[in-house]
Amino acid sequence: VSADRIIYFDYDSANIRAESRPVIEANSRALASNRRTVTQLEGHTDERGSREYNIALGERRANSVRQYMVGLGVSPQQVRVVSYGEERPAAGGQDEQSYARNRRVEIVY
Repeated sequence: VSADRIIYFDYDSANIRAESRPVIEANSRALASNRRTVTQLEGHTDERGSREYNIALGERRANSVRQYMVGLGVSPQQVRVVSYGEERPAAGGQDEQSYARNRRVEIVY
């Protein structure tokens, strides 16, 4: 997934960071201009926390991106949400840099 489709999050947070808004806004414009396109928002977490907690956190992250997109005019039917929690890491290390890369939502077309 290219960088223009990834939204990163702070530790234990589902709040959208200011630097992520342009990524969401650009993808929202593309979706709003093509109503037949459907996207999947895949929520991810780092490995800290229980599996159940991380699945829920990944879902909260994906839903916060979905809510923002819908607020920008994207049809709710165009956006699916799935959470993988900690199960599909982008980085394998056990350091803050790796954790930060794993705390994300990927916009998949």
